Amino acid sequence: MARKHSRHGPYDDPDRGDPVPAVAVQCWLCGRPTGETIVWHHPVPKSRGGRDVVPMHPICQQTLTANFTNSELQRYGMDVESILAHAAVRKFVDWVANKDPDFTASTTKKQR
Repeated sequence: MARKHSRHGPYDDPDRGDPVPAVAVQCWLCGRPTGETIVWHHPVPKSRGGRDVVPMHPICQQTLTANFTNSELQRYGMDVESILAHAAVRKFVDWVANKDPDFTASTTKKQR
């Protein structure tokens, strides 16, 4: 009968050093480093043919979906500068700039 656990565990590698720290990914909208929770957002919605994804904070994605329809996001595409020109989004990005990467709060409801 085979052993349930080997004498030398699968992780006994003498050449293995310290774990490599993960590189902080920048949020597509606000430019801050992301925290533990990363949302992979489609700038062009999947329903409108979007395939590319970008890393974002959950609160940044909530702000986008609260301020823009899918049709508007399709028109903006990957152009983050045009999105930042929108007054409500610019106000949000300026407000969230000094917050912790894992900061979360309730956002406004959709303005439709």
